[in-house]
Amino acid sequence: MRLEDKKKIFETFFVTSLIISNITAVKIVSYGKLVFPAAVLAYAVSFLFTDVYSEIWGKKEANTLVRIGFLCNILALFLIRFSIILRPASFYDQSSFVNVLGGSSRIILASMTAYLISQHHDVWAFHFWRDKTKGKYLWIRNNASTMVSQLLDTSIFIFLAFYGNAPILTMIGSQYLIKLIIAAIDTPFCYIFVRWCRE
Repeated sequence: MRLEDKKKIFETFFVTSLIISNITAVKIVSYGKLVFPAAVLAYAVSFLFTDVYSEIWGKKEANTLVRIGFLCNILALFLIRFSIILRPASFYDQSSFVNVLGGSSRIILASMTAYLISQHHDVWAFHFWRDKTKGKYLWIRNNASTMVSQLLDTSIFIFLAFYGNAPILTMIGSQYLIKLIIAAIDTPFCYIFVRWCRE
């Protein structure tokens, strides 16, 4: 497979994870004392794709990918909103459709704000650590960039989306803990994907 085809695959996976995370962000789940949005897995995986993309195609291309992801989210949001305002058939109750896909403007704004800040930070931090390690130790830049970026994302999103309506600190702590675990687990996959791209 050509490198250009592999690039398209990562672009597709990245955008898909973003759109899925925005759709699933409206559901809040809890396991024991952990309380977090259902989007945590889909969104955490997007940072893996950003890091692989940064490693193979560079900082400029990765920042372009972040902006493309933002535009794709805007397009998805517009199309979903448009489908909601279309008059439903007389026999169709669209309340479930609206509940799942409607999302509040507050959650959407919080998501978009957190996304732009955290993903651009991830690209910057990845290349900062790449320069510091002289291109060695992929695991350091993968984890160091992702862990700080995820903290930014989690704090900004939870605060803007749920302040006044939910236990903010519990949600930030819970979501960040899960994202840290995912970041640690995704390290071998980062190596596998980078090696695959370089074949």
